[in-house]
Amino acid sequence: WALLLKRGFNIPSLNICLLGRWLLHMPSGRFVHESIGAAAPKRHECVVGWVSHYLIGATFAAVFVLLVSGAWLARPTLLAALAFGIATTLVPLFVMQPALGLGIASSKAPNPTRARLKSLMTHTVFGAGLYLWAVLLGPVVFPG
Repeated sequence: WALLLKRGFNIPSLNICLLGRWLLHMPSGRFVHESIGAAAPKRHECVVGWVSHYLIGATFAAVFVLLVSGAWLARPTLLAALAFGIATTLVPLFVMQPALGLGIASSKAPNPTRARLKSLMTHTVFGAGLYLWAVLLGPVVFPG
């Protein structure tokens, strides 16, 4: 998805290293930044950012599976997965973006509407990915 946005529409991807920087500032008690880009860089912030990004995604996926039960895994529906993906957009809009200095729902971003739509689309794609993986893995996990 990030490659499509970048190559097809010249929309840059989120700098995941900044997620790592934010997380690595937390042990010193710093949870909210005026601008995470202006915050002091931290050693290994890119590695921490990427690992955290995938762990957060895996955690969201596990929460979804717990919410929908094994029945959904046996017969996945696109609507449930998309709805969950869209619901996860609340996290960046009301937790991440304010903590990184972008304001609630990217209100302080140079183009708030674009940032909001990008978050919404990215999390919708996450929901579609949940569905796709369930369709692909369902026959393996629930044969016959």
